[in-house]
Amino acid sequence: MVELNVKGMMCGGCASSVEKAIKRIDADATVKVDLAAGKVSVESKADAKTLGDAITAAGYEVAA
Repeated sequence: MVELNVKGMMCGGCASSVEKAIKRIDADATVKVDLAAGKVSVESKADAKTLGDAITAAGYEVAA
């Protein structure tokens, strides 16, 4: 499981955008978004950098 800190998520639409960005990389990924904590947990075959790049491309900042 990969856990990423994501800045800029404010609403359910943001959570959906992040999930869709990850699903484009790995359609079988399991994604859990915690808006309050600003965290995204992902079970995926893709590595953390690839997932982070997808989230960044969707317009959000992935913090270290």
